[in-house]
Amino acid sequence: MAVKKRINLALQGGGAHGAFTWGVLDRLLEEPEIEISGISGTSAGAMNGAALKSGWIDGGAEGARERLDWLWSKLGSVHDMRMTTWLAGFVPDTSFLDTALEYSLPYTFADSVARMTSPYAFGPFYKNPLRAVAEAFEYDKVCAEHGPRLFIGATNVRSGKIRVFSGSEISTDVLLASTCLPTLFQAVEIDDAATGETEVYWDGGYTGNPALFPLFDRDLPDDILIVNINPLERAEVPVTPQQIQNRINEISFNSSLLRELRVISYAQRIGAKKTGKQADRMAQINMHMIADDVLMNDLSVTTKMMPSPFLLVRMKEAGRVAADAFLEAHLGDINRRGTIDLEEMFG
Repeated sequence: MAVKKRINLALQGGGAHGAFTWGVLDRLLEEPEIEISGISGTSAGAMNGAALKSGWIDGGAEGARERLDWLWSKLGSVHDMRMTTWLAGFVPDTSFLDTALEYSLPYTFADSVARMTSPYAFGPFYKNPLRAVAEAFEYDKVCAEHGPRLFIGATNVRSGKIRVFSGSEISTDVLLASTCLPTLFQAVEIDDAATGETEVYWDGGYTGNPALFPLFDRDLPDDILIVNINPLERAEVPVTPQQIQNRINEISFNSSLLRELRVISYAQRIGAKKTGKQADRMAQINMHMIADDVLMNDLSVTTKMMPSPFLLVRMKEAGRVAADAFLEAHLGDINRRGTIDLEEMFG
């Protein structure tokens, strides 16, 4: 029996664009040569990670794929996503969909309300719309000691530092904390068993999107595959208020990831001069990435906030195509060498 290629997954957050990650995971789970050992996820990446882990415990790779389908059916408010697949063919392209949503009355109204009010203004009528989805997870499986190790990041509002939850720490409130955009949702309170204090959290994307350092554990493999859903570069300079706000959002949610990648790049340059036990753990890491910047440049924060079933189907399909291209080009590189040129990225 062939030895499987062990990898860790780093899953970015990005609202409805997380359906791209759904497609990537769906394709990776079909690959018999790959074993997923660790998952670090933030926001939508945390939801994807929890679905994969709980489904895997239930029924292996097929169970994970089914659980991911369930998650995005819930997030898209459609009981069977296959119902929308044929309709998606009538939408010309993703840029058309983005523009249509941006200028739609529901989005314009919701955006205006979000800019002028606080989620605390709703008082006793406030309800987090993601709570029903988060509560539906089976946490004995999400928190199981066997299967892929799962790490979920959230931002401590008071300290401004990232908090990574794992194992039995993961709960409904942890998933809601990781997905808590402060302009839309009230901060999530979580009791800290170590200090006895109640801490308050916002979306993990501000401090780790996703956090890579939990995946440096020596019990985990050397390979980290980032599923990137926030474009690193945009050729056009933003000029409209919507474009400016969108690019601010993308830069903010990429900054923590780029900082960690820069540190890894530096460690690898220094580590190349060392051997054996002197080599730093980060210098041993093989970094990989699956992304589709062409697709993501057609989209904006508008489509992140409005999980249209048409968009989710398109994103899943794009994720599967991107993962398939990565596997065709780099399956043989996994556990041998990295496929991101970090020196060029930060040169």
